[in-house]
Amino acid sequence: MTYSLDFGWLAGATGAIARGAATTILLIAVTTLAGTLLSILGAAGRRNGPLLLKRAIGVYVEVIRNTPFLVQLFFIFFGLPSIGVRLDPVLAAMLAMTLNMAAYTIEIVGAGLDAVPPGQTEAALALGLRPRQVFIKIVLPQALKVIYPALTSQIVIMMLESAVVSQIAVRELTYEADMLQARTFRAFETYFVVTMVYLILSIGLRRLLVGGGRRLLGAGVS
Repeated sequence: MTYSLDFGWLAGATGAIARGAATTILLIAVTTLAGTLLSILGAAGRRNGPLLLKRAIGVYVEVIRNTPFLVQLFFIFFGLPSIGVRLDPVLAAMLAMTLNMAAYTIEIVGAGLDAVPPGQTEAALALGLRPRQVFIKIVLPQALKVIYPALTSQIVIMMLESAVVSQIAVRELTYEADMLQARTFRAFETYFVVTMVYLILSIGLRRLLVGGGRRLLGAGVS
């Protein structure tokens, strides 16, 4: 049996693919901002907070990192309504992605904080800076520069994992691909095109993050 490639349907599908890609970009943009902020707060709290907070963050990290992302997503979207908490699919996806990403990046940011020599903190405190100022102006920039490649990779991985949220009918790229192949019966061509779109998004996102990192953190970011 021979298979004949047919991309004739693509001209009429570019709008759906573009809308799906735009939703994917929105999801990862919100997740990156919220997840990075949460990971910085979590890493700092795990090192300098009270014992109860340290244990709570540790439990959160272990639970999220040792359970499937799909189960976490279903728990938020299908489980929470059982106790009266109903979320829009897009909001549920953003929440699940943020919580998942933060659990991993808390460890990444924490490794960066540990890499900053303690003598720098002691010197800054001796000069009269407050602990919060020391953390924001001295410790955090150096820590982010150390872990930026790992942080960038985790963000790209999270963008690719966003395909899972199609399971709760979020109209992102994979969801649109499923709908297109169901209408056209051209599964090979559909998923080939969408694979190329994901590849372009991944490369573009990585370059954007590296360029932004160089502007914010200086030379040496890769």
